[in-house]
Amino acid sequence: MKSGRVNLTVDGHAVELSVLRRQGSGSPLVCLHGFGSTKEDYADLAMRPDFADRELVFWDMPGCGASHVGDPEAPTIPFLISVVEAACDALDLDRFHLSGHSMGGLTGLLFAQAHRDRVLSFIDIEGNLAPEDCFLSRQIVDYPAASPEAFMSAFMDRVSGRAEYGSALYARALPLKVRPSTFRPVFTSMVDLSDTLDLLAIMADLSCPRIFLYGEQNRHLSYLSRLPDLGVQVVEIPEAGHFPMYSNPPVLWSAIASFLQEAET
Repeated sequence: MKSGRVNLTVDGHAVELSVLRRQGSGSPLVCLHGFGSTKEDYADLAMRPDFADRELVFWDMPGCGASHVGDPEAPTIPFLISVVEAACDALDLDRFHLSGHSMGGLTGLLFAQAHRDRVLSFIDIEGNLAPEDCFLSRQIVDYPAASPEAFMSAFMDRVSGRAEYGSALYARALPLKVRPSTFRPVFTSMVDLSDTLDLLAIMADLSCPRIFLYGEQNRHLSYLSRLPDLGVQVVEIPEAGHFPMYSNPPVLWSAIASFLQEAET
């Protein structure tokens, strides 16, 4: 994959995105990472035979990885949706398959709602669909801290102690992947949108093929049994929790590849 940088102005803010892209003959797949992660979450797709002919496009969201934004408190979910719009325009991505994990799943869902004509299919990996999904983001409300740095440190301790696959790896890598100032705007908007919007109805209303992938440790999610009735394919990733790309990536990637093959037939 080739790395590059894209300079944007989004809602009046200067944004510099760090992008990974591989050209291909197949319809593009745009992948949005979760909070505190980076575009490299998806980089292994470029090495898999079942993605060999597909164009792949990943970038670090502002405030994460090697991307930057002029105002460190700008990245809310609505702002990230605007980033996706601007990035896809700048990269000449007209119609594409869209995948998003967690924060990226919520961002992708709302982007797909607003741009039905551009999204060929939607792949939701543990993205927010109900208030119960705010088990990480709601900590910004439940555990107030004196500074962004203090919140991040305590958040890392809490999450690394969770009895869930991938949590310790995710938590301890946070200082390398996200700026402390990004927690509040992103988490606050995630909680607000999850509490006030009927995200399941939005998912149900999309006309493109859709899949929801979740780790087996989250099979308790109350809405899983409702998704097939809404026309959404549901796949459980074994030996995984909220971060299946860390704990069981081969099964996750295979499930996505199979879904894309079905969506294009």
